[in-house]
Amino acid sequence: MHIAIVTAGGAGMFCGSCMHDNTWARALRDTGHEVTLIPTYTPIRVDEENLSSQRVFFGGINVYLEYHSRLWRRLPRWMTRWVDHPKLISLATRFAVSNDAGELGELTLAMLDGESGPQAQDVEELATFIGRELKPDVVCFSNALLAGAVRRLRGTFDGPILCVLQGDDIFIESLSPAFRSRVISKLTERAADFDGFVVHSDYYRDHMAKLLSLSATRFRSIPLGISFDGHVGEPRVAASEPFRIGYFARVCPEKGLHLLVDAVKQLRRQHPALAVELVAGGFLGTRDATYFEQVQRDAAPLGESFRWAGSPPDHESKVDLLCSLDVLCVPTVYREPKGLYALEALANGVPVVLPAHGAFPQMIDSTGGGLLFDPQRPAELTSLLARLIMEPQTRVALARAGYQGVRNAYSLTAMTDVTLRIFREFQQQRTGNQPGKGRLEAGSESVEV
Repeated sequence: MHIAIVTAGGAGMFCGSCMHDNTWARALRDTGHEVTLIPTYTPIRVDEENLSSQRVFFGGINVYLEYHSRLWRRLPRWMTRWVDHPKLISLATRFAVSNDAGELGELTLAMLDGESGPQAQDVEELATFIGRELKPDVVCFSNALLAGAVRRLRGTFDGPILCVLQGDDIFIESLSPAFRSRVISKLTERAADFDGFVVHSDYYRDHMAKLLSLSATRFRSIPLGISFDGHVGEPRVAASEPFRIGYFARVCPEKGLHLLVDAVKQLRRQHPALAVELVAGGFLGTRDATYFEQVQRDAAPLGESFRWAGSPPDHESKVDLLCSLDVLCVPTVYREPKGLYALEALANGVPVVLPAHGAFPQMIDSTGGGLLFDPQRPAELTSLLARLIMEPQTRVALARAGYQGVRNAYSLTAMTDVTLRIFREFQQQRTGNQPGKGRLEAGSESVEV
């Protein structure tokens, strides 16, 4: 089977969605299938081998100029393609291009106009590449906001076209109210162009089905998967001295580092005899620099007990940071649809404390590797952290359960097995609806359908 995954770059940051898409592509390729990972907007940034193609579609600079300049979008594509060079896009996203969703309402609507909008040339280029040059068996978009390209793609490709939903609502909710409902309405209309949708949790299936007025029967669930190569940590019986509470995720208000700082300060006030250290690390973009400065000011009472570890430059450094922790806590304000950072902590024998919303309850139920707190009751977070310090047997039990549980429920094998079953299901539906299409690849065999 040849699978095309259309992913969205994270504007130079370590983006959980594109990192998982890269892992997904590699895992499928390792099972013997051909996979093409197609970046859009910007090149992707990962801490493992980058499997994406060098050619970027819907390059961020071109998308911006096409929207703002009628002259630019009238130019032939050969005159504008040079600004889609990955190095130029990467440079622009570092210094010039805003990714503030609150300012992007009109541009988002224009993107969803697809073949009739200002990005019509980009739509045509992607449709031609996939349908005429690549000719895959299945196409999977990992960003619903690219739905404007699907209608034209139908003219060049007759196989199943799916969409992975993994955080689109966060972008939509950040738009100004004047544009939010219009984007949802247009996205709901364009959703009919997909054969189906893929999610990573029951919560997100229900949430997105309601948001986009879609039947739950159009959704399939594929478990997240991580590679355990390089995750060398194991559950530790003895805790660090001082006890090390960690945060590892993108640094932004919605991930809740400020809430963890408050919880640790409260922990110190309630239990002054406990030796506690808070270590925070993750990607910090210019957009959130002011937020992090406020977090540092709020953490000042912790003194040297608060340490900023920065953004690990590679996978090994990330694992070293995780292995140094006694517990990981990312108290997200929003309802997290994925939470890869929690899986990586569990993979290294580090238990987690997470808010009881989004994908987290299902994750904890599947692995047994952590505790959940009511996000409406911050005192619960403080209490659970104190419990893990004062009950070492509980911490060790959670660490051991999570270490094994994540390997059982979130392995690459589990992810690829479900992926291929779902892709074949949609292939069969498409071929069953199209006269003359009578064969379906199943692993190394071909079967009649």
